[in-house]
Formats: sequence, structure tokens, C-alpha cells
Amino acid sequence: MFFETLKLALRAISRNMLRSFLTVLGVVIGVAAVIALVTIGNGTTAQVSTELSRLGTNMLFVRPGQFGPGRASSEAKRFSVKDVAAIRDQIGGLRAVAPLNQSTATVIFGGQNHSTSVSGTTNDYFIAQDWNLALGRNFLPAEERGQARCIIGETVRSQLFGSADPTGQQIRVGKVSCPVIGVLAKRGQSGMGNDQDDVVIMPVKVFQRRISGSSNVPQIIISARDGVSTAKVQSDVENLLRERRKIVPGRQDDFNVNDMTQIAEAMTGTTTLLTGLLGAVAAISLLVGGIGIMNIMLVSVTERTREIGIRLAIGALESQVLTQFLVEAVALSLFGGITGIVLGLSLGFGAVTLLKVPFVFSPLMVAVAFLFSAAIGMIFGYFPARRAAQLNPIEALRHE
Repeated sequence: MFFETLKLALRAISRNMLRSFLTVLGVVIGVAAVIALVTIGNGTTAQVSTELSRLGTNMLFVRPGQFGPGRASSEAKRFSVKDVAAIRDQIGGLRAVAPLNQSTATVIFGGQNHSTSVSGTTNDYFIAQDWNLALGRNFLPAEERGQARCIIGETVRSQLFGSADPTGQQIRVGKVSCPVIGVLAKRGQSGMGNDQDDVVIMPVKVFQRRISGSSNVPQIIISARDGVSTAKVQSDVENLLRERRKIVPGRQDDFNVNDMTQIAEAMTGTTTLLTGLLGAVAAISLLVGGIGIMNIMLVSVTERTREIGIRLAIGALESQVLTQFLVEAVALSLFGGITGIVLGLSLGFGAVTLLKVPFVFSPLMVAVAFLFSAAIGMIFGYFPARRAAQLNPIEALRHE
């Protein structure tokens, strides 16, 4: 009996293929948008998690100010290299402690020039970041004390030297003449879309004297040893800095110490929330598609009033008429849902390929989209089907 009803529903759909296609277009667009956006969001979240995991979960970032992660107050007192030394000497369980000053400058070699990020730091920066060299060497102790030397990223190398070995070549960073002593191993883009290889690194004291003109340290990067609690290190660093900055008990810190675990949770939580919001917005179009199905089914009931009257007159039950139109609505919606799933996965795959993030397939989302499309057909198809089933056979046979 059900298969006969399904056959009648499919026959009715095939009579007006163009109208049926336009009817389910809203469902197709809605499902495709949800699948594509969730796929892109999941891929972005996975990429951010991967990039953050490369930095390790034993990292801490110390910045002046109390205006949220990564934002320093212009009025807050900056750190100094003495603060960095104090943390290194007085806090136990540390693997590396590195100051970090950053600016932008134009790098010139021969007839080539390139605008890039310039960082002033020490060899501990490479240890904390687990960043090896592809060519050359790190800074010597004498160089860290104030000799101009540069280690460049792969992007800077390709822009100025192509594929040639740049070690030993003299480049100009802003107004500073600087021999290249090493090339960093390639890292690619970060989870935030920044090119990590577009960088020039020099000793912090050279940076302070020749580029920033200040002895301030805007940021300190700390790496704890394996097995050491970052929460304990964070507490020790906060206590030490409060003492050094003469912050009396009861007063708020004028600096912040962020654990990489906290940063990772905040960033992945943000991307997950945005993914959910985008999916919810896209799901609204599914409701529009459902309204379109209900509208067309009401038109179909009106067009087929005489046919319904004949079926009821020769003995068809109201439940059979109800089932026929309900199956027709659900079939339309399911067809739109399946088409939307295929289209959404295709669009999602193309988007993550362009964005260079992982393709994360979510079976749960596909199942939810399929079931939701079926529910849309059932909910919005029930009223027209009920209206068809409750037609008076005599009045229906009179309908022209």
C-alpha cells in the first residue's frame, strides 16, 4: 500500500518537474549553506587547534596591561631585559625565556626590497617556539650582546634571494646593515592566516638600539619544561612581576600572563561559536524552503480537487489521501535535502581547499540535515495534506 502511495506521489511530482525543482530550491540552498558553512567552520577550528598545538601547551605569554589577551595598555609600564633575566634566574622549571620586540621594516638586498616583520629577541625564542634553522646558525653570545646579525624566514629569502643560499650576504633592515647568518625552517601560515615565514629576527639589544630606540620589552615568551605545571609557573611569574613592579596587595596587576592552554580554548571556542551561529543563520533558509513547499502543495490540492473528489467518491479513505499528499511533500523535501547535502559537501570541499584548511567531514551534521529536511516536508506538508483529506467529495466533484 505504501509503495503504491509513493508511486502516486512521484507521478504527481514528475508531472510538473520545473515547478517541483523550484519548490525544493529553498531546501537545497538551505541544506547546502548549512553543510558548507559548518564544514568550513570545522576545518578552520581544526587548523587553529593544529597551529596552536605546534606551539605546545607549555607556553606562557606575558604582556603589559590588563585589557584582554594580546592587548597592552598604552599607559602600562613595559618590561625590560632585566625582568626577562629575573624570570629566567628566579623561576624554576623553565625551558626558555625570551623577550620579543616587533616592528615592520623594508628589507633591501641589491635591487630587491620587501616589507616584512622584524623581531628582536634571543636564542631562547627558537627554543620556546621549537623553531629550527634550515640553513646557517643561531646568534653567538657576543652577537646577542649587541652585534647586528639577521636570521630570515623562508618568505624573505625567496623575495630577496630566490632559491640561493643567503648566509653571509649583507642586507639592509630599515637603516641597519645586517649580515644574514641563518634561514628559519619553513612553517607556512598560522591559524590566523599570517605568514609565519615573513620575518627577520635580530638580537634584541640591536633591535632596541637601532630600530625601536627604546629599551622596553613589549612581550615575554616563556616555555615550561615537560611535566611542569604551567599553572604553577604562571602563579610564580605573576608573584615575581608584582614584586618587581611594586604592586601592593589588593591592587590589580598592570600586566597579564596568558597560558597557551587558555588561549587555545578561547580561540577554538570562538571559532566553534561562530560556526554554530553561521549554521543557524543558514538554517533560516530551510524554513523559507518549507514555506515554499507548503505553498506549492496548497496549489496542488486546489488543482487536483476534482481528482481528490473522485478518489474519495469511489471509496478512498481520508487517511489514504492524507498519506498521499504527505508523502509527496516529504519526497520533495528529501530530494532537496539530498541534493543540498551533495552540493554543500562539494562547496565545503572547494572552500577549504582554497583556504588551505583541513576538510572535516561531519556525519552527524549530514544526518541532522537529512532528518531536518524530512521534518520540514512533514511539518509544512501536513496542512495541505489534511486540507485535501477533508474535502467534501460532492463539492470536490463539482469543482471546475
